Amino acid sequence: MEVVLADTLLSRCGDRAALLRAVCAPLSAERAEALRLLLQRLAAGGPPPPGEAEALRRAAWEVALERCRPLLRGGDGAAGCGERLRAARAARGALRHCVQLCGAPLADRLARDALAELAAGGGAGAEEAAVEALVAAAPRLEEPELVARCVAAALALVREEGEGEAAATLVAGRLLPALGANGAALPRVWEGLLGEGGTPRAGRALLALSALADALLPRGPPGPGPGLDARLCPRFWRVVQEGLTERDGLCRKRARYLLKRALDLSSGQRAELRCPPDGGHEPSLFWWSAEKNEQLLQFWETYILIMETLEGNQIHVIKPVLPKLNSLYEHAISQDKGCWLFHPSWHMCVYKRMFESENKTLTKEGILHFLELYETKHLPNSLGFLEFVIGPLMDALSESSLYSRTPSQLIGACPPLGMRLQKFLATYFMLLPEEEKGSFLLKFIQKMTSRHWCAVPILFLSMALASIPACKVLGVEGLHALRNVLQCTMITHQILLRGAAQCYLLQTTMHLTDEEKVSLPEVASFLLSLRPEESLRRDTLLWTELCSWLQVNDTCFRKSVTSDFEHQETSSLCQYVRSLVEKYFKTPPSERESCFMPDWFEAKLVATMILLAADVEQMKNKYSGKTNIEWIELEAFLNPLLDVLMKLGSNAYIPTLKTDKSLQLLLKLLQTRSLKCSNTQDDRVLIFIWKSLLTPVESILEFILRRLTTDELSTVGDLDRCDLYLALIPEIVRLCLEVDWKKMTPIKNFISSLTNASICNLQERNSEKEPKVKEQIKKVASMASLTAVCEIMDQKLEAHLESLPSVDALKKFIFFSQFNEVLKKPSYIEEKSGLCEETTSQGWGKIVARYLRDQWICLRFILNSFPTLAQGCEETSGMSLSTERSKKILQSALEALTILPSDQVLPVFDCMKVLVPKIIFKLIDLSTTKTGVFNVVLSHCCQSWMFPSVDERSALKNAFLNAGNYCELITEACVFGTVFRKDQRLIQDVHAFVENLGEKCAANIVTESTNRDDHYVRVCAIKFLCLLDGSNMLHKTFMEDIFIKLLDKDEVVSRSRTRYYANSLQHRIKNRIWQTLLVLLPKLNQNFLCGTLDKVFQAGFSNNQASVKYLIEWIVILSLHKYPQFLNKFWDCFCYDEEKLKTSICTFLSVLSHFDIILQNTSEKRPALKKALVVVLQWCFNHNFSVRLYALVALKKIWGMCRMLRVEEFEALTPVIESSLQQVENMHGTGNARRNWQRIQDHFFFATFHPLEDYSLETIFYTLPRLAELAEDEWIPLSKFDRFTDIPLPPAFQWYHSRTELRDLKPSDWSQQDMGSHSAETDSQTEWTDVQKKIIPWKNSTPSLDLEMAFQDRAAKLGKSNSRLIVVASLIDKPTNLGGLCRTSEIFGASALVVGSLHYIQDKQFQHLSVSAEQWLPLVEVKPCQLVDYLQQKKTEGYTIIGVEQTAKSYDLTEYCFPEKSLLLLGNEHEGIPANLIHHLDVCVEIPQQGIIRSLNVHVSGALLIWEYTRQQVIKQKQQK
Repeated sequence: MEVVLADTLLSRCGDRAALLRAVCAPLSAERAEALRLLLQRLAAGGPPPPGEAEALRRAAWEVALERCRPLLRGGDGAAGCGERLRAARAARGALRHCVQLCGAPLADRLARDALAELAAGGGAGAEEAAVEALVAAAPRLEEPELVARCVAAALALVREEGEGEAAATLVAGRLLPALGANGAALPRVWEGLLGEGGTPRAGRALLALSALADALLPRGPPGPGPGLDARLCPRFWRVVQEGLTERDGLCRKRARYLLKRALDLSSGQRAELRCPPDGGHEPSLFWWSAEKNEQLLQFWETYILIMETLEGNQIHVIKPVLPKLNSLYEHAISQDKGCWLFHPSWHMCVYKRMFESENKTLTKEGILHFLELYETKHLPNSLGFLEFVIGPLMDALSESSLYSRTPSQLIGACPPLGMRLQKFLATYFMLLPEEEKGSFLLKFIQKMTSRHWCAVPILFLSMALASIPACKVLGVEGLHALRNVLQCTMITHQILLRGAAQCYLLQTTMHLTDEEKVSLPEVASFLLSLRPEESLRRDTLLWTELCSWLQVNDTCFRKSVTSDFEHQETSSLCQYVRSLVEKYFKTPPSERESCFMPDWFEAKLVATMILLAADVEQMKNKYSGKTNIEWIELEAFLNPLLDVLMKLGSNAYIPTLKTDKSLQLLLKLLQTRSLKCSNTQDDRVLIFIWKSLLTPVESILEFILRRLTTDELSTVGDLDRCDLYLALIPEIVRLCLEVDWKKMTPIKNFISSLTNASICNLQERNSEKEPKVKEQIKKVASMASLTAVCEIMDQKLEAHLESLPSVDALKKFIFFSQFNEVLKKPSYIEEKSGLCEETTSQGWGKIVARYLRDQWICLRFILNSFPTLAQGCEETSGMSLSTERSKKILQSALEALTILPSDQVLPVFDCMKVLVPKIIFKLIDLSTTKTGVFNVVLSHCCQSWMFPSVDERSALKNAFLNAGNYCELITEACVFGTVFRKDQRLIQDVHAFVENLGEKCAANIVTESTNRDDHYVRVCAIKFLCLLDGSNMLHKTFMEDIFIKLLDKDEVVSRSRTRYYANSLQHRIKNRIWQTLLVLLPKLNQNFLCGTLDKVFQAGFSNNQASVKYLIEWIVILSLHKYPQFLNKFWDCFCYDEEKLKTSICTFLSVLSHFDIILQNTSEKRPALKKALVVVLQWCFNHNFSVRLYALVALKKIWGMCRMLRVEEFEALTPVIESSLQQVENMHGTGNARRNWQRIQDHFFFATFHPLEDYSLETIFYTLPRLAELAEDEWIPLSKFDRFTDIPLPPAFQWYHSRTELRDLKPSDWSQQDMGSHSAETDSQTEWTDVQKKIIPWKNSTPSLDLEMAFQDRAAKLGKSNSRLIVVASLIDKPTNLGGLCRTSEIFGASALVVGSLHYIQDKQFQHLSVSAEQWLPLVEVKPCQLVDYLQQKKTEGYTIIGVEQTAKSYDLTEYCFPEKSLLLLGNEHEGIPANLIHHLDVCVEIPQQGIIRSLNVHVSGALLIWEYTRQQVIKQKQQK
């Protein structure tokens, strides 16, 4: 109607220019819309008469510059925001039509003004107005310089970061399509986006390319000119690929749109097309061939299906699609030529998208698929693959959680990713060309140093490297990279994992290093990065393998640049070690009297290489058949050291640096020991070294005594030397004890002299008020010396040093000395040593803390050496631990805890433990955060109670008397253990895997891992309980106390939470409680059980998990078997009301299923059977199906016993019971009843389990938890009971193993718990017949300037336009319905959704249903009162107004054919479409119904009609093609 009015007005108006000016004054929103309509009709009406053309152009010029431009800037305008928006929208259209009327001159003027405004800034509003002016001018620009400036401004806005997102969206949605319509501008835009000058970031580039899709990828036939084709540009495809893997979902959507459009264009044209290669010999990024049109379409459709499915981020949807990746590779590789047909980077996009998914399960599936694919397919080599492995794949592999084992794997198994990674790396490496292997491996190792890797990923990557077949490809750079891995990434608390990774990295070095490219000093530097206490240690397979490698390649190593052997190209190991030792003892004159200790690096290096060279020499002699080895080389290595050591006692002028180095090397050699599992006497290398080092012992002791007791240690820096001297003393004592007892005499003299001198030094009082540094350092050294003496006497009992007279003096001095004596900080530092001092308060504080700690170590030795002190007994020496003295020590201990740092308080706790037994429970609390504390405490207690030492026996009549005070300790130990987080369980699993490797991994031999196991505490407690004897009154009382406390604990746990989840902490504690009770049960007598059995029955009434239920039933069965007189108590359990029994009756019915075991020890079987039959029969008729099943199982057992005993009283019941049982056995039908009856009979507890024969540790702690489907970290295998040998099991211990029949069973499915047992079936499927696919429409979705202005700013965000369907929902007022309609309209491509108010968009209910659809769908606000005008306007535009309503003349939806331009009017939820709107409808459509209810929800109704419209349009498009 508006168009008709405009045409009529223009035809009857004599002066059109005057008409335009009249409409403009003043320019309100309505007038602006009228002006736009008039200008639109003028531009579409052809050229005006010659006399009027100039006046009309002048009027249009004025309207554009004086009216439209100010209105765009917000100068004129209506009052409200909505009115201003309407006016601006109309002004944009009017400006465009003015340019059409005026041509290039106006376009140039607008462009220049707009560019000037952009350059001047002015905020977002001015920027938007300038862009709109450029949009109107761009298609008509002709001047090249102006075109270039417009393109540059547009690209600058697209590239602008930060706050420029809105401007970039506006430019991409409006300005770039307008420039694309200008033939001169399009090439410049293309060059600016993808030219040599650099591409914008992927998100902005894709935004711009989507907007230019019509120009770059035209749907119609190609034009006569050359034109631009994005498909022929490699950079275009790189941007698309980058977009496919972007984290932003919108970028990915745009990239898929461009890919689909290019494919649709290619398949439609069926022309030969090939994008030039991006460089090298790689295949083309995109190509098309008419001959292979169908194959190409199949490949790309599968590819797009995969990429779109990955958007769902749901593993159950994605996993069925993954096998289609295999078909992609079949299409992508030429089997004949063995090369890629499609560029492999397309496949990498799929995997990278999976690797970066937020769903870790999807990431893991993607990695496993990639590794398996390359392993099985043997894909052609590609540079892109290599870069992908080093980049995205390794980035994904850094996630620790991916290395978890599958539910079907047992603890200790290698996780699937670990196994797959080893196979992949070995296969991939061997398939690489020889010239690329070294560079790939170097990049791979360097990647391992580029970030902080967690312990688990670094372990499995190291394993994968070690699994590569031997190949000499690594040189110096590779060796340095491996060393960097050791030094930079081994920052982790998991010592075992760290040690295992070191082992594998050393194996990698031996397998892959080219010996001719590396020198022995470089190898030695690498070896020093390995820690002896974690990996590289003598007597391990790894050490032997290293020695063998060095022996085989002894003369192959490259000569070092600094080598002394100039005439040789290669260097032998012995020559290198000899020169290394010589250089070690060379001391430059400038450094001889340095106050700083030399770095330990050199000493470690020399000691390690001496031992390696000696072992290699021994290996050579062994292979050559020599039996008498002269050790010439080893002697040559040691001689320089022995020369210095022999002179220490007599020559006081040896340089300090030289003495320090010699003693450091001596200490490292003495600390070398054979492993516990090997015999030291068989270690000929070690014996020779020790015998050689025994010679200068007197000289060394004399030197140490002089240094420690005189004033030679006078600076803070000398404390490091003090530590070195004191560390040597116990090593020398051990050396003499193992090699030559005769040397103990000088050692005893040394100990006596050191002790007496140290006491004298400590007793000296400072004569001056301000102490000097020299005096204070002397005291620190003296206290440290006494501490060393105490520790030697504590650890080396076989030396019998306690008989020395000086020991009594030491005891008296320590016992009566003042505790927590603090050394004052010196007021000044001597000038000569000023460079060596730590003068800060923090530095002196560390020294004071050390001094305090040493005092408490000495006191701990005194208290532990004399247990009678703890009892307060008098000693002949006059020392006694009175109450007053104990109180004073405790007060000092508390004071020390506030002074000392946390890592030095353990000696204080040890002293408190002796004095206050209850302190032990503080340590239990500490054990929840400090791993291993409880382990040590419990082990010590149990051993001291059961196996006291000789001294303890003399002091205590019975060591077990103390145990009564610690009953709660054992109770806590029996239930000890927390529920670990997922990441903690992963660490435990990997620990178990490494431990299962055994001797293959040296870290298992070197590190002590037993006490780290969380099961150690429970195993220790259970073994302790097994040692108790029920006939011993002390033991009996202790066990009864434990039994009561455990039952009370179970009651507390049950009361705290009546319902608890399987494998929760409550479940685990209850399970541990009943396991312990089951162990104690055979040791308890009848009287005690009589009083406690009621508590056991009460526990059965609780709501228990399956594993707890089985244990309670087992205890009841064993109790009734041993004492049948308790049966009356058991029958009472069935007398409670049904409300109490409804959750627990199955427990007691399960006990009756083992009634034959219960009645074994009674002669009165008939009365018991009669009672049991009466009880069971009443439960066979219970309304609960599960209860009936349990009752039938018990009935079957009891009736079988009655038949065997031929009980006459039940003859009358025989037909009824047997027919009932027969009916159950022959149950028919397809339901669950028959299957469940069979399941419960086959369940292990009823079919295989024997309460007496299966009573064993293995059944209680491993087999039953496994069959009850308890979490695997609750299974304690027998190997742990054997391995933890601190507490032995009794010699006559018989009940140990489960029966084979029970041990071999698998968990039954009666408990209905899904453990992922079907996952293997899913994985084994190679191809799925159908997959779930998300429908993502894309065609007809590029921006068009012909759409209404209201829609363009939203549609431009995605570069999409829509169908010609408008959905009008102005009458709907519920946000939920509107949100659902918004989502449905966006999915099916409606051109707009009309709502009564745009405020609905902010409603949370709307947003919950729309899931962001409002961002991609044009929304128009038309209030219900404005609907009549709106419908009339749409009629004039050619729309058919369709009402969704039931009327007398309405059409059936199945019979109605929708026009292309359709407008759906939806009624109100309650009233439908008002009567005043019905006559404005062109047609009414109703949905056929079959039910009684008369109407559907309005959202559902609208969705049905929208889908039917879409379906019909899709069919029409296919028919047109």
